Amino acid sequence: MWGIIPAAGNGTRIQPLAFSKELLPVGSFVDATGAERPKAVSEYLVERMVAGGATRICFVISPTKSDIVRYYGGGVAGVNTAFVVQPHAAGLCDAIFRACLLVGEDEPVLVGLPDTIWFPTDALARLPDDRLSFLLFPVDRPELFDAVVLDEHDRVTEVLVKEPGARSRWVWGAFKMPGHVLHELHRLWRQPERGDEYFGTLVNAWLALGNEAVGVRAGESYVDVGTLGGYREAIALLGR
Repeated sequence: MWGIIPAAGNGTRIQPLAFSKELLPVGSFVDATGAERPKAVSEYLVERMVAGGATRICFVISPTKSDIVRYYGGGVAGVNTAFVVQPHAAGLCDAIFRACLLVGEDEPVLVGLPDTIWFPTDALARLPDDRLSFLLFPVDRPELFDAVVLDEHDRVTEVLVKEPGARSRWVWGAFKMPGHVLHELHRLWRQPERGDEYFGTLVNAWLALGNEAVGVRAGESYVDVGTLGGYREAIALLGR
């Protein structure tokens, strides 16, 4: 199973930094020698992907983010790593689909955001392998995220992309799909009238074609560490 981590963004909301935002130290861990070490924010997502079944991790990076290659190039907890370059910032969809050349039609794929911290740590394991499924978290300000509207059977009816007054407080923090769905979405995205920046708008178009996705409300807490406020909130969350 592949885990795709789009890490090509500029991180303008939390700059200036002397390194990629995905390597921002948040919290700590105890290494094999018993010493306490700082922990990069993206390590939380990597750990959760491995707990969710990922056996390979693909980082999609910009040409300037060689520090991510240095940090993760040796592999992570026995999991192989690969790196794909997004030549210039062109949105989340473009970043995710840069990894398509690595993913087979029959391989499950996990996708998450490397500047977030969320619980429970094993939540990705609760997503099904055979369909597009979103891991959902309750938040107080859904208009800052992509809110997901579900029907009575937990099927996704619409994704509200940073919409004021969103009528759902459940937002996606990660998602999973079979490889063939990734490639279907890629083909739709490449149609001349599309080229979506946001994954939510592309999913809405895909659903309108008669496809189905589900939402799994297994998330408990979710923090976007891409701002100073989110950074402070993440420190407090880890402290709790």
